[in-house]
Amino acid sequence: MNATEDRPGTTGDAADRHLPVLLQRCVDLLAPALAEPGSVLVDCTLGMGGHTEAVLEQLPGARVIGIDRDPQALALAGARLARFGDRFTPVHAVYDEITEVVDEHAGGAVQGVLMDLGVSSLQLDEADRGFAYAQDAPLDMRMDSTQGLTAADVLNTYDERDLARILREYGEERFAGKIARAVVRRRAERPWDRSGELVDLLRATIPAATRKTGGHPAKRTFQALRIEVNGELEVLERAVPAAIEALAVDGRIVVESYQSLEDRIVKRAIAQGTTSSAPPGLPVEPETHTPYLEALTRGAEEADAQELERNPRSASVRLRAARRLRPTPEHLVDRGARHQTQHQIQHHAGKHTGKEDRR
Repeated sequence: MNATEDRPGTTGDAADRHLPVLLQRCVDLLAPALAEPGSVLVDCTLGMGGHTEAVLEQLPGARVIGIDRDPQALALAGARLARFGDRFTPVHAVYDEITEVVDEHAGGAVQGVLMDLGVSSLQLDEADRGFAYAQDAPLDMRMDSTQGLTAADVLNTYDERDLARILREYGEERFAGKIARAVVRRRAERPWDRSGELVDLLRATIPAATRKTGGHPAKRTFQALRIEVNGELEVLERAVPAAIEALAVDGRIVVESYQSLEDRIVKRAIAQGTTSSAPPGLPVEPETHTPYLEALTRGAEEADAQELERNPRSASVRLRAARRLRPTPEHLVDRGARHQTQHQIQHHAGKHTGKEDRR
């Protein structure tokens, strides 16, 4: 996630105005792995290229493969980073495709991976994308506008039960059932197409007493719709283990998340690598069960007062980082693959069957 100054501007100058979250901390965590000439960082969430630019400027031996699903962001970042020549490679992909991207563009394991999750400032600040509840816009919310499913599609086609589920699971919205009923009643009169209408409904549906303490009444619903439209948690569940597997020994991964659902996934993946997998009670820990990751942060780091003043959108950031100690033991790679496959089967089995493939 990047922050932009709160002043009018065009998409063309957005890259000049954006403020990457915890920029120097990310570079400092990655730097020991990227000191050697020819070292490779995969920036899984390129956005407008702020983190990548800092790495290329401060670590002259490194090159960066930048992934983004948003063609508009890729175009902006590509123009911004053109001065680095072949040290920067832009790739239009979703970041759970990191294995294929690394195979094609790095030819082997990489030394660093960076993920800056959530919606970017470019997407928030472009009114017609529909991500921001502060301005009326089409109910789109696609990070890749070439893909099919929109927020309007979700509101107009999902049944009440599925709407309540995504609001509850992805937005952690306590009034999920009440909101879902109101959405279905309203669409019987006319279809959903504007974000302002949804904000009005949410203000009318969520009790006034709750609105005084729970932040903007639309915040959780907009988050849930965005996650559903873009498959964000499904992608992250696949991407973090794949990113760890893409790391060479002594390689480093840095992940910035902005809400508890994301941070939980990242925490779980790193914890698996930093914890012994030996069965309890063994007198000696077998080498195959020793940790294969070392945590580089004590839990999740947050923005300090200076960062918050510079960049208000850093308020919710949670940063975690780890270093690869050795290859992942084969029994854990297999277990991770089985868990991932089962998660996908269970997730899709409970989904609304009429929606389009979002990728």
